[in-house]
Amino acid sequence: MINFKYLSKGLNALARAHRMSAMAGHLGAAVVAGYFVGERRPDLDAEVNRGIEGDLDRVMDGESVFGAKMAKDSKMMDSELFEAFPKEKPDESLIDGIAEALEKNINQPRQSGHNVIFASIAIHALREHPEFATPAITDGIRKLIALFDKAHPGSGYYGKAKGRITGDKITLKEGDDGTPHYTDVEGMVGAVLDEIIRQDPKVHIQGYGGLVHINNHAAAITDLAQYGYPELMPAAIASHRRHLRLWRNLPDVAIELGPSPFAEFSPFSADYWRPGKVAYDRALLTHRVKTMFGFDELKEAIDDESREKQAYEKLRYMM
Repeated sequence: MINFKYLSKGLNALARAHRMSAMAGHLGAAVVAGYFVGERRPDLDAEVNRGIEGDLDRVMDGESVFGAKMAKDSKMMDSELFEAFPKEKPDESLIDGIAEALEKNINQPRQSGHNVIFASIAIHALREHPEFATPAITDGIRKLIALFDKAHPGSGYYGKAKGRITGDKITLKEGDDGTPHYTDVEGMVGAVLDEIIRQDPKVHIQGYGGLVHINNHAAAITDLAQYGYPELMPAAIASHRRHLRLWRNLPDVAIELGPSPFAEFSPFSADYWRPGKVAYDRALLTHRVKTMFGFDELKEAIDDESREKQAYEKLRYMM
């Protein structure tokens, strides 16, 4: 099991992230997600648990690229985000306020779906452990989600000639571009699992958070449905499909950048976490455990054992 202390520390950081930047939400979200990987999988190898806790400690110690290193004008250190708030009486009804904040910006993919990812991880945690649903925690997370109100969809790399372009400046072609059509959670989950299954390590597509964020964005939507926000589903799923379309329409830049790097083993196996083998580049420090958590949430939303198994075997390509 992952130590319970990480849950409260992660929620504290989510609630303070707005004081640093919208992207500082990565820190608390990763720590909360890491805790839930252990809660969902209590029989994980001890080496995997130690590896996950090592990631979470690194995040709290300031090694993330998304904390003060990115918000260079911040007067806070990453470690300060995780400090306890003064004791307050919890009120589970306050959790709905996070969904209300999200409703204002869920109509478009915002920064590769981070508005939905951060809000959903917080809602999941507070619904499962409502003793943490205090005014300070819920109000801080609402403020974090509000920072995404005018955010663009993220950016993609369109090759050396064009460089990186934000998604709000991309016009997707009319008609069928091969992206699956889906309007419900089951269709969305199936489409994402199929994308994971069909990964080709010789192909290099870069942008919109990659399949890591396609996975985590979809997983976040499944949790919103599970925890009582069906009214958000139409806009959330339409936004996710645009996110997927933006990613699928990126060019293969393997000739320029080489094939995509990938892990030899699944992050759910002890072999992945062997000393000297764990990658900490490419922002994996705050995305590895969120993707592990997100994949588990995603597969719980569909009854398709064969598809789940095939996707699980390809998860290492995202690591």
